[in-house]
Amino acid sequence: MSSGPKRQSDFLLWKLPRGFFYVAILMTCVALIPPALIIRARSTPRDSRRIHLIQNMDNQPKYKGQQQNILFKDGRSMRQPVPGTVARDQMIGDTHFHLGTVDGAYSTTYPSQVSLDMDLLERGRERYMIYCLPCHGVTGEGDGLVHQRAMKLLNLSADINNGTTWVQPKNLHEEAIIDQPVGQIFYTISNGKNNMAGYASQIDVADRWAIVAYVQALQVAGDASDESVSGADSLPERRIKMEDDLEGADGGNDGEGGQS
Repeated sequence: MSSGPKRQSDFLLWKLPRGFFYVAILMTCVALIPPALIIRARSTPRDSRRIHLIQNMDNQPKYKGQQQNILFKDGRSMRQPVPGTVARDQMIGDTHFHLGTVDGAYSTTYPSQVSLDMDLLERGRERYMIYCLPCHGVTGEGDGLVHQRAMKLLNLSADINNGTTWVQPKNLHEEAIIDQPVGQIFYTISNGKNNMAGYASQIDVADRWAIVAYVQALQVAGDASDESVSGADSLPERRIKMEDDLEGADGGNDGEGGQS
């Protein structure tokens, strides 16, 4: 008897009008259209702006550069700064300390805020090892680790290096660099030169002058004479044996052996 109601329900389902099934299929297809459009919109790149119902301040009314603005008399959206406005990073007055220039020329002396002592050189050495050593090397000869790795890349095949080119960092012991005034070295550290980027945003002004002092110390040490180093006579002498000397020594030994 339990099978009676089931058979009766199945019979009633099949007795429904044929149009009911058509309407159900049509409504199912229509219900699938929004999810399909959403999936297509999220997966297909488009130039037009997407539908954004909840803004959350993502899109705000604003004026772009060179756009007209009727709120002002001149019709410009970009406004001139108020007379007398000074930018946060703009310096007025002491160009010697902040720019390394005096009367429009590179300064040849250190500013009064900089005290040339061992503390300054030690600070300059620390900053140099962090920011300058990777390219210019420990002694400032332009043979830092970045240069060494770049040369290894250049020595690879053309298929691997992909046409890479490299310009060796400046040797700080070159005559052109040694002859530069301290203000020019400071200016280069601050603003960069050629492929070198500026470090004004990373290194404090005082630390940049400390690096200048340390660079000059490296230049002096690289060209120092024996007389400028106290106790140099007591230091061991290092000799570099050339191939010609080695061949001459071997020949002398052979000659002595022949005479004996």
